[in-house]
Amino acid sequence: MTGRPDRTLPARLRALYGDPFALAYLGACAALTAWALAASAGHNEDASLAGVIPVLATAPVSVIALALPGGAPSFVLAVASGALVNGAVVGWCGRRLRGRTGR
Repeated sequence: MTGRPDRTLPARLRALYGDPFALAYLGACAALTAWALAASAGHNEDASLAGVIPVLATAPVSVIALALPGGAPSFVLAVASGALVNGAVVGWCGRRLRGRTGR
């Protein structure tokens, strides 16, 4: 027994992503992904590389996840997984820099 009670899912999510910097990062990633999908939906030649920006913003996990086959669903999955991993790291760094360990 670790002496620490099991936390519920909302409490764990709040601990991972409750930091303002993590929330800002996740919001920016969501906005970039929505913009990239909207820009590429019009089949505009200028938007042919719009999907690169969200992938770079959520690298390195999104680059690894892009190896999955498929079109838009695999792109969204790659960017979402990269954003969640990086958001947890950003939140952890924000808490550590402010001196809060989250325990």
